[in-house]
Amino acid sequence: MKLSPRRTAFTTLLLSSLVVTACAPQTSSNSSSDKDDKTGTLRVWLFQEVGNQPKKKVVDAAVAAFEKAHDGTKVDVEYIPIETRAQRVKAAFNDPSSAPDVMEYGNTDTAGYVKDGGLLDVTKEFGAWNEAKDTDPTAKTSVTVDGKVYGSPFYVGVRALYYRTDVFKELGLQAPKTMAELAETARKIRAAEPELYGLVVGGAYTYGAMPFIWANGGELATGKGGSYASAISGAAAQKGIKEYTSLFTDDNCPAAKCAGMGGNDTITAFAAGKAGMAIGGDFSHTAVEAGKVKGKYAVVPLPGVSAGSIAPAFAGGNNIGVLKSTSHRTLAVQLMEQLTSKATQASMFDAMGFLPTFADVRQRVAAQQPYVKPFAQTLAAGTKFVPASPAWSQIDSSLVLPTMFQEVISGKKSVAAASGEAAKKMNDAFGTVG
Repeated sequence: MKLSPRRTAFTTLLLSSLVVTACAPQTSSNSSSDKDDKTGTLRVWLFQEVGNQPKKKVVDAAVAAFEKAHDGTKVDVEYIPIETRAQRVKAAFNDPSSAPDVMEYGNTDTAGYVKDGGLLDVTKEFGAWNEAKDTDPTAKTSVTVDGKVYGSPFYVGVRALYYRTDVFKELGLQAPKTMAELAETARKIRAAEPELYGLVVGGAYTYGAMPFIWANGGELATGKGGSYASAISGAAAQKGIKEYTSLFTDDNCPAAKCAGMGGNDTITAFAAGKAGMAIGGDFSHTAVEAGKVKGKYAVVPLPGVSAGSIAPAFAGGNNIGVLKSTSHRTLAVQLMEQLTSKATQASMFDAMGFLPTFADVRQRVAAQQPYVKPFAQTLAAGTKFVPASPAWSQIDSSLVLPTMFQEVISGKKSVAAASGEAAKKMNDAFGTVG
């Protein structure tokens, strides 16, 4: 879900400097093409959004500026459905003649695309790009595999705690400052208002559960590249799993109703006025604003274990990279920088609500749009990312972690047994790409 268009005071200023001055890279040996044409047509694939026109308007402006600055160059942008991206990208990697020069991709896809040999190593160019120094560290991690950079972050998304201000006022409650207080507050809401979930949670809500693991000192995996090993069955991770799954009870969010919920389900329930609290992203803002709770909610960072701490959130989002098969390496890298520049990201926030990956730009938008503040605070406190391994897509699509949570929630397995089985499945997946 994306946010509705809005205007920010600084966007015009940033747009005035839209043309990015990039270092002119030299042709690298890691390109599948021996060509580095300085003119011609560049093909770009970007994701098609539910409401795509605002995104297209921003991209059109960036493309127009790029074409003006590069005589003899044209840019052909195609918006592809997110649902069919896997097939399109696979075909592009297998047939370079049909591949774009530049494309948008989900940040958890980076390692898999690198393994498939599809993305160009742009480490030198990214390091020489003046704006790159202000990139959020976790966002940079999402384009990095084994120390090499394979793209530029486009936008980032994180989750925080939404809560009902009217319910809290009526019950004399304060926003929780620790995870223990979070659970206690949730049960107080459920006890006083039995028709409400206290904190609505989902057994299939992987990215809502991860902060509980990380806040307790656990990790999903350790290592790098082809040498990852699961850490989900470690003592600290088990503590986080127990803390999250303990919320699936009749005095908060009954297992019979909540075990099968995903992230969208929990936000839908909150927006419909069926919950006192929910864990939602900056990208959930539009849905909540369109719901029954409009004007009756607030957002704070999800609290960590100790008072005043913020639970590490998963840093989601998208990146833009150059395909290895491009015959326009220099131009393609410069266009990647144009599309992910500070000016373009500021305009994209203005149009779509995508949070910028640059810390300084994000601070400015937070000053202009108050709802951004808790998400910016969460990012500033430090976020986490999934293992940068091609195996992650297999682990994710196989529902390894949701299955683990649901086995614990249902009582079929203990935390130790369920996490042990999940660790085995993860290690099997890691082993296939070792």
